[in-house]
Amino acid sequence: MKTQYTVALSMLAGIAVGAVAIQGLHAQSSPKAYVVTEIEIIDQAAQNAYVPKVTEVIKSTGGTYLARGGNTVALEGEAPKRVTIVVYDSLAKAQASRNSPAWAALGAERSKAIKTRSYVTEGLAN
Repeated sequence: MKTQYTVALSMLAGIAVGAVAIQGLHAQSSPKAYVVTEIEIIDQAAQNAYVPKVTEVIKSTGGTYLARGGNTVALEGEAPKRVTIVVYDSLAKAQASRNSPAWAALGAERSKAIKTRSYVTEGLAN
């Protein structure tokens, strides 16, 4: 009788562990989102003051820089002056970052410092 309870309890524990593992794998399969921003600096001094503030907003909303102002070479068409690429865990998190009050608060400062074109794209699912 004890053996039957042990087997049944082991099966239930295995099912529970399996369900948690599958849920974790399912959550990992959602694609990351990449925010690409093409930047033209209008006022270098304003840009220098703006960068630490926007960096903090991006970090505080879950973003991580992958590229930030390195050399950009055109393969087709014309290359932008400067490019940043920021990765977020999901498209929803990237959009939430851009819709956040902290991002909006930097709007006037951003428009004095830089002219941008920005978009977000999902990567491939893991």
